Amino acid sequence: MIKGLAITPPILGRISIGKVVEKNGKRIPEKDDQFTITSQIQNKDSGWVKHPLDEQLRAKAPNQKLRSIPVRMIFNDPDLNLRAEYTLFDRQTGRPICIGNGETCQCLTQQGVEQHPCPSPDLCPLAQGGLCKPYGRLYVNLDDSDEFGTFIFRTTGFNSIRTLAARLRYYHAASNGILSCLPLQLNLRGKSTTQSYRTPVYYVDLTLREGIHLQDALHTAKEIDQKSKLCGFNQAALDQTALHGYANAQFEVDGEEGIDIVDEFYAENSQQQDQKQVHDLTQVQNIQQGLQQSVRSVN
Repeated sequence: MIKGLAITPPILGRISIGKVVEKNGKRIPEKDDQFTITSQIQNKDSGWVKHPLDEQLRAKAPNQKLRSIPVRMIFNDPDLNLRAEYTLFDRQTGRPICIGNGETCQCLTQQGVEQHPCPSPDLCPLAQGGLCKPYGRLYVNLDDSDEFGTFIFRTTGFNSIRTLAARLRYYHAASNGILSCLPLQLNLRGKSTTQSYRTPVYYVDLTLREGIHLQDALHTAKEIDQKSKLCGFNQAALDQTALHGYANAQFEVDGEEGIDIVDEFYAENSQQQDQKQVHDLTQVQNIQQGLQQSVRSVN
């Protein structure tokens, strides 16, 4: 296996609750009040090409507003289905420069990847101005004809990451560890906060599919798990293989993916924010010094 290459679940398409639009010559993210399922292909005129599943599910949705999507988890381990870290991107190349979990971080330097304490964005001076954000990736299966093919939902929202992390852990515990056998669905929810000036903020939740009670879902999941084992399916080995794949590289995100992330989640709001961009690897020494100083100030 090539070292340094992150082996992530095969991606068939994307799930989003927004899009990138061009205004005044700038590409900026625009939020939406419904899901959109796209392929991995873009065209110059309309952006991401919709996946056939989008039309199929939308036709069944009230007013054709796609606000719930039936899904299945590939893995039993919640942390293999949902990946989330604090991430500082190079705004020009989309390359991740620093990834941390609030305790430690991996920082890209001219000498390679080094480990440093991670004070979290609230306490890190380099994170001011929105340069460092939580970045989550949820991998879900939408098409049973491809058992290991996934659609990815990317988000930098605390509400979605927190809610999805909680639901995955709760369902994992309630099902006695057979999360991958549960019939689940993604739901789009909205709430208003002071910071949103009372306008709705949309986030993604995970529940049992509509009309299915927990006891029935657990009973069905147990039957599916038993039948799979009788056929020789080894879910534990699959989870372990996925874990090794993620760990094969220091950074799971590559530069190509990072460009899309920067376009979608990092709006150019002000000149002051532009001046704070990290766009050259020669500045990584400043990142290291800032991390060390922030840790000393916390201590």
